[in-house]
Amino acid sequence: MTEVVVELGFIEKAPTWKLQSRFFPSKVGGYPAWLALKDLPSSEELICQRCNKPLIFLCQLYAPFHHKEECFHRTVFVFVCRDSGCCQDNDSSNIRVFRCQLQRDNEFYPYEPPKEEKPESDGPCAGDFNNLCRICGALGPKVCGGCKQARYCSKEHQALDWKSGHKSECKDPGSLSKTSPFSSKFLFPEFEVELEPEELEAGREKSDEEVMKEYQDLLRSGQVTHQDDDDSDTEVDLVNMASKETDKQFQKFRTRIKEFPDQVVRYDRGREPLWVSSENQPVEVPPCPHCGEPRQFEFQVMPQLLVHLKVDNMGHSIDWGTVLIYSCQESCKATRPYVEEIAYKQDYSPIPSVMKNQGT
Repeated sequence: MTEVVVELGFIEKAPTWKLQSRFFPSKVGGYPAWLALKDLPSSEELICQRCNKPLIFLCQLYAPFHHKEECFHRTVFVFVCRDSGCCQDNDSSNIRVFRCQLQRDNEFYPYEPPKEEKPESDGPCAGDFNNLCRICGALGPKVCGGCKQARYCSKEHQALDWKSGHKSECKDPGSLSKTSPFSSKFLFPEFEVELEPEELEAGREKSDEEVMKEYQDLLRSGQVTHQDDDDSDTEVDLVNMASKETDKQFQKFRTRIKEFPDQVVRYDRGREPLWVSSENQPVEVPPCPHCGEPRQFEFQVMPQLLVHLKVDNMGHSIDWGTVLIYSCQESCKATRPYVEEIAYKQDYSPIPSVMKNQGT
């Protein structure tokens, strides 16, 4: 007997057409597949709160509320700063989150869902209604002074494009595309996220002693030792990813995910996150500023996603134990289609030195 506890997200390769806005994808990397195609987040909203440089798209989850007509289509978008210097322990100021929702009868998409097959033409997409940045796919209010065609969200992305090839492209505006060839190198690799139910054996929750025993059994079996000979991206030793000795909660975290180690997202709206540490948990989550209702936990981004992002070695790039997304529990309708929500970044906690020295 099994019990569905949470939905798990797994990385899957998918054709580009399948990740277009019209198919309401859950995805990682590349350009955002914007849901509402007008009134996108402004360039000012998509900047890092540490360095004031533009964020890039990390992931989005299609997460409708089936009991609310205005949330028939609903997607949550996560953006992150690529600068490793902005990634600090238990600090989410380099991450921003936006929620967007549409009713079934809307101005962008047909009432009936599309057939899941390659369309004959692109669209509808945000580029039909907006000038988009060639580098990141966000709003592009700035324009190249030379060709008068290339659009950018910021001077930083304009400079990146210029150095990577637009300097020569600019001389031939007729051949200019709306996207930069450099964007595929700068943005995260693009994948679809497939959500599947996590099925656990029914029964009472394991005690700390039982969880600890399972963890020790894993250590003895070698399943959490460093895999120097395995160069695949699907198996990652989370103990080594932590690069620190960690508390008992991390051991519970590792034991819980051992059956599905490739999960990159856990969706468990309205319930408790799977913490990576007993420390640095949010004490009081601010309520929704639009309706005053509480925010609730919705989903978390797992450390396994870092493997697929092709970031640099751990400790020299962006990193997290888990990223927790909290959103308005009513998913209220605001005056704008994109509403900012809250992310918390939780990292692994080192064991105090007094504990490290015990028994030595």
